[in-house]
Amino acid sequence: MSLITIIGRGHSGTRAISHTLYASGVFMGSTLNRSGDKIPPDAMYDACRILAKYVKLNGDLSWDFEQLHKMEIDPEFKELINTYLADVLADKSTHRGWKIPETTLVYPWTVRMFPDIQYIHWIRDPRDCILGGHKTDDLRDFGIDYPLTDDVRKRRAISWLYQYELMKSTPKPKNYIVVRFEDFVLKQEETLERLEDFLGIPLARIIVRPDSVGRWKTADGNYNFDFLAESLEENQYH
Repeated sequence: MSLITIIGRGHSGTRAISHTLYASGVFMGSTLNRSGDKIPPDAMYDACRILAKYVKLNGDLSWDFEQLHKMEIDPEFKELINTYLADVLADKSTHRGWKIPETTLVYPWTVRMFPDIQYIHWIRDPRDCILGGHKTDDLRDFGIDYPLTDDVRKRRAISWLYQYELMKSTPKPKNYIVVRFEDFVLKQEETLERLEDFLGIPLARIIVRPDSVGRWKTADGNYNFDFLAESLEENQYH
């Protein structure tokens, strides 16, 4: 039996891979919303707030994640995650998994709780990712400190950066693959073949929309922030 999860910030196009897995016979939870999120999310949200207590803002846009990788995991966190995942963990399907963007906020402890499962790191150009609103736009809702701003786009960009840096700080699990949303859309067959090799199962083909790539190029307002430059380069977004 295999267990799969998707790590990626909200509005990264994670619904595409969630719908793909569901259409491929992977049990993704008893109840899903339109985005392919496993709901209800309340226990996951509470788990996010517990982990956040052990993250420190160094100042500006830098956070100290070191304690997360060394301390014992808070027992209440484990209880909440097991509550959230109860239906998935109890299911007898050969392939099971879940998707909710907030898993990214608890990624360091998820890896420690589930070191052997398959992790799909899903990434999207942050300039596209921040065009729409998401539950994680204001990190303070989850107990995470950051420099306050009234600029909504900047707030979203900070949320993107925080989650990206949190992922980078976490020791890589045994089984993980990085997939860019843009490649899934523009090179679907090639990308699905990579995923099939990684997961060891055949995957369904879903309809994708090429116009979902590069929307920032015709968007109004600010979408380019200097503090995203390094991550844009690292992921070959030009």
